[in-house]
Amino acid sequence: MSVPQTAKEIILALPERFKADAAGGESGVFQFIIEGDTGGEFTVKVENGVCSAAEGLEGEPDCVIRADAADYEDAELGRSNKQMAVMMGKIKISNLGAMMKFMTMFRDLA
Repeated sequence: MSVPQTAKEIILALPERFKADAAGGESGVFQFIIEGDTGGEFTVKVENGVCSAAEGLEGEPDCVIRADAADYEDAELGRSNKQMAVMMGKIKISNLGAMMKFMTMFRDLA
């Protein structure tokens, strides 16, 4: 499988990187609002050890992630430091605690 390159591909491929064992009994709704040609609006749901990702915003989010597509792609593909991108405001996260749990449930791309 090729490595997804655009923000849209990266988000929609999250179910393939999902680590069900790391999720345990966690559940949540994460909405991604990514600006730019390679972005869009997406909802990622984790529930009962299953992850799904779809275009569009659905449900009541536990966390909303906002970013420019290029900044998000750089962070996911290892071209920039994820924590620094958040600290510098390039990636905005509405619920840091929920996002920290979310990050442990997926294998990194880079």
